[in-house]
Amino acid sequence: MGALDGLKVLDLTSMVSGPVAAMMLADQGARVIKVEPLAGEQMRHLGSTYQGVNPGFFSCNRGKESIALDLKSEEGKSILLQLARDADVFLQNFRPGAIERMGFGEDTLRAANPGLIYVSISGFGEQGPYAHTRVYDPVIQALSGATDIQADRITGKPQMFRIILADKVTSLTAAQAISSALYAREQSGEGQHIRLSMLDTLLAFFWPEAMTGLTFAEREFDVSKSGGTMDLIYATTDGYITAGAISDKEWAGMCRALKCEDWIEDERFKTAIDRFKNVSERKQLTAEAISNWSSNEILQRLMAEDVPCAPLLSRNELLDHEQVVANASIDRLHYPDFGEVRQARPAAQFSKTPSRIAGPGPRLGEHGHAILSELGYSDAEIEQLIAQQKMRVWQAATPGSE
Repeated sequence: MGALDGLKVLDLTSMVSGPVAAMMLADQGARVIKVEPLAGEQMRHLGSTYQGVNPGFFSCNRGKESIALDLKSEEGKSILLQLARDADVFLQNFRPGAIERMGFGEDTLRAANPGLIYVSISGFGEQGPYAHTRVYDPVIQALSGATDIQADRITGKPQMFRIILADKVTSLTAAQAISSALYAREQSGEGQHIRLSMLDTLLAFFWPEAMTGLTFAEREFDVSKSGGTMDLIYATTDGYITAGAISDKEWAGMCRALKCEDWIEDERFKTAIDRFKNVSERKQLTAEAISNWSSNEILQRLMAEDVPCAPLLSRNELLDHEQVVANASIDRLHYPDFGEVRQARPAAQFSKTPSRIAGPGPRLGEHGHAILSELGYSDAEIEQLIAQQKMRVWQAATPGSE
């Protein structure tokens, strides 16, 4: 039984920012019903499918049930409102104003369900010149300073994170906020509206160390001009490693590991402040010293001196790395039709209410019949809705059609 066992979540979100938040709730025991348009949400169409689901959609929507409805029809609207009456959480990430035009704004749903936690995720917020424009992760990276943070250290050319960082940080923030709102509801009995934008969440994520130059207005400086922003990636004779030393003890250990003990008393590097002031020179000398060793040799020496370090792993290599294996970080699940499926296990490990991956990513409309049956619809009524194209249910593809 998960920590959120017994909670019902309606997920109307698409792509990543909302779906991953809802997926985390499903991992923690909530029942998540994904409400999709008849054609399926956009993430379903990004990449080739296997047994009706592509890997990206699978990972963002594992453990959910899917119902596909025409929410422009009166029948579709009625079904969603019925589902919302006893839901605990309602998530949507349409552009501001769209959900109200669809007939499912907060006031409408709260009238039927006062305790509902209503979550609105947007790209930029509900006001301002960008509020009603389309948004994808690169746009948020551009506006948030991410491309400055990732800029090439030699040329200064802006670069982006090669992951959809803004979407996933927003997902984490949304899941945490939902948990807080549920706790507040336990105290007050009242639901509330959570609003969050991808822009705000990424700025908050970056601020502690990436925006230090902006923190004290009277002492503003350009962080990008600091040598301390160099990547801690060092070439060896046969690959790459990372290693870092902040404390005096770690620095002394690194010096011994590199057989450069004279650096320990060197006036340029003797204290943490000295090492910060001379960071570019320090890292350059460190890189030159490390380049003389093989990865395995220098990592063993650094670890023996208790210096933080690790090899740079490829995505394929991490599956078999001893620490990943020791943590059981990757779940290897087996589902009918899919065979073995690999997923990163839920990161938060609860001692009494363990998280678990509740099931595979759903096919489009796979659970529609069962969900409507729970609402009291007869088989004949469900078949009529399907025939009238007011809902869609999943049917196995014929061989060779995938």
